[in-house]
Amino acid sequence: MSNELIAHLKTMKMHDKESYEEIIWDLLEDTMELSEETKRRLKLAEKDIAEGKTIPLSDVKKKLGI
Repeated sequence: MSNELIAHLKTMKMHDKESYEEIIWDLLEDTMELSEETKRRLKLAEKDIAEGKTIPLSDVKKKLGI
């Protein structure tokens, strides 16, 4: 690995003992296929949105006093 890549990976560490391999796996995870369970939950969420079963963020903020 180049020194430039190592320096960049160092900035991505969540904690000092995190290995470069862990950082790389975290990055790769974003490109991996979603599990069937995740796909199922996304479809349910999309259905809830389409049916208006959501609460606008502005309403949530008002309720929380934000």
